[in-house]
Amino acid sequence: MASTIAKIGARSAVQDVDIKALFLGDKAENAAAFKQFLNQLVDDHIGWRQNYLPADHPAISQNDQDSPAFISTNERIAAVLAEVSQRMRSGSIPWNSAGRYWGQMNSETLMPSILAYSFAMLWNPNNVALESSMATSQMEAEIAEDFAKLFGFSDGWGHLSADGSIANLEGIWYARCIKSIPLAIKEVRPDLVQDKSDWDLLNLSVEQILDLVERLSNGDANDLDRVKAASSRSGRNLAKLGKWIVPETKHYSWLKAADIVGIGLDQLVSVPVKHNYRMDVAALESTVRQLAASKTPILGVVTVVGTTEEGAVDEVDKIVALREELKAEGVYFYIHCDAAYGGYARSLFIDEDGEFCPSYEQLKPMHDRHNVFSYDVTIAEDVYNGFKGISDVESVTIDPHKMGYVPYSAGGIAIKHKAMRNVISYFAPYVFEKGVQAPDLLGAFILEGSKAGATAAGVWTAHQILPLNVTGYGKLVGTTIEAAHRFRDFLTGLSFAIGNRVVRAYPLNMPDFNMVDWVFKADDMTSLAEVNRLNEQMYDYASYLDGPVYRNRFITSHTSFARDDYGDSVLPFLKQLGFDTAEWEKTGSLTLLRAAIMTPYMNDDDLFSLYSSQIADAMKRKLAEALAAAD
Repeated sequence: MASTIAKIGARSAVQDVDIKALFLGDKAENAAAFKQFLNQLVDDHIGWRQNYLPADHPAISQNDQDSPAFISTNERIAAVLAEVSQRMRSGSIPWNSAGRYWGQMNSETLMPSILAYSFAMLWNPNNVALESSMATSQMEAEIAEDFAKLFGFSDGWGHLSADGSIANLEGIWYARCIKSIPLAIKEVRPDLVQDKSDWDLLNLSVEQILDLVERLSNGDANDLDRVKAASSRSGRNLAKLGKWIVPETKHYSWLKAADIVGIGLDQLVSVPVKHNYRMDVAALESTVRQLAASKTPILGVVTVVGTTEEGAVDEVDKIVALREELKAEGVYFYIHCDAAYGGYARSLFIDEDGEFCPSYEQLKPMHDRHNVFSYDVTIAEDVYNGFKGISDVESVTIDPHKMGYVPYSAGGIAIKHKAMRNVISYFAPYVFEKGVQAPDLLGAFILEGSKAGATAAGVWTAHQILPLNVTGYGKLVGTTIEAAHRFRDFLTGLSFAIGNRVVRAYPLNMPDFNMVDWVFKADDMTSLAEVNRLNEQMYDYASYLDGPVYRNRFITSHTSFARDDYGDSVLPFLKQLGFDTAEWEKTGSLTLLRAAIMTPYMNDDDLFSLYSSQIADAMKRKLAEALAAAD
């Protein structure tokens, strides 16, 4: 089996994947293949059961199956499953559509992952314990290697989690535990840090702290346990660890994470974003220097790759460079990259040999060589640099159930140094048997307990079929970026004559990733409040709120930029709409329609032309209804 997998991996590294073979299809075009694979897997499982000690006496006899109660129970099962089918068909969003759904971070998922996930559920493996998940625990260990390699962590590690929120929580948990270790060492083994002040200890790098932990591990076996007991897990010194800095575009999970790990919301500092919705690195530097001047430590900084509202990619490389500059001045902070949405897009920059594209100038030729884009798409150099900079952060959130196209729930985290686990673990590494060739006991190192091995099977299968480079996931992610560019170009200049009024579409910014936000505004609208009402009404008419969504010809989502969260970063866009600062200050928020474009099909000229013309007709009808309702 291992040799077969090796051959598959080698072949995938040099042969580009056909994206259209990977999905069931918006009209179930690949239904025959899906049924064939599924039937084969079910037969395999049934045979596995039948072949386990076949001489054993069957637990369910023919007499059991012929009894009235048995037959009645089967009839009840059939009736309940029929209701499940009815509820799912009438209460689900058709995001499998090739070109009707332009909304949340959802799309149809990879057919091989669905098959592997369904197949693994028949065994119900629990990846928290190796004895109940021998196959899927090994798969998760290999996924961890994939994550580390994707982000350029040569000594890294990772694992799957329920979602990005849990992974973000782990990120701040790692930072809190690791940054508290030096103060705990001062208490338990002061001889190791006797030449350092508390300020020095709170500004040690992660590598310096891990070196101290290694020295503890090589000494008295109980020293590490005593230090961990005196660390942040005891509740001591939490207030001394300093501020956790986030951009204005932060995911809401960071508020919960700061609360849960005991850092507290008062320690959260928000940094402004620029007009392109990337963290303002100059503002970050000013914030850090002000805090350092008052001897307030920085626990960590969150940078975002693929913001949930705008798809922006922070300039991770510049944030890392700032840290290196400050490190020389005695100021150091942990960096966590929240790439829950954008993490898989790093595959776009990784060549067939698994190496990050060495220069920006070589990026387009690499994409041309693999036919990643069939439309005029240019990835900006600062986006390239942002993705490149991820290799220098301490931890990264990545969600396979987003741009990995794997069924829920599949979040994930990667850490730069595997030894970081020794600080947060609740079972000392030295208690495990040496030399046993088995996956790590995940329960020692993660927040969760029981976890579905089926998730690991789904993710592992996706990674085997779609390499995490330009030949695999790069091509899949590329189709969505291309569709986003096409859609934004479609919106640019789009206008509708409705009665005696003209309504125009105003797209936000050129997307860093595959998110497109836009606003509809009638030419005669003079207040931002009017514009907000129109777009809120459009969302109502183009979402699940307006009757049976299955019959809806255009489905979208929406978001709101509030002044309390976004500051004045929205002002350049508002000026395009004809509004000034006073109107922004008066209204305090902007409602936009929002499309996370994950469809893998809209890189086809004819298909995009067909759907965009029909979407334009649907938009015009809905705008007419919205304007009539407002009048």
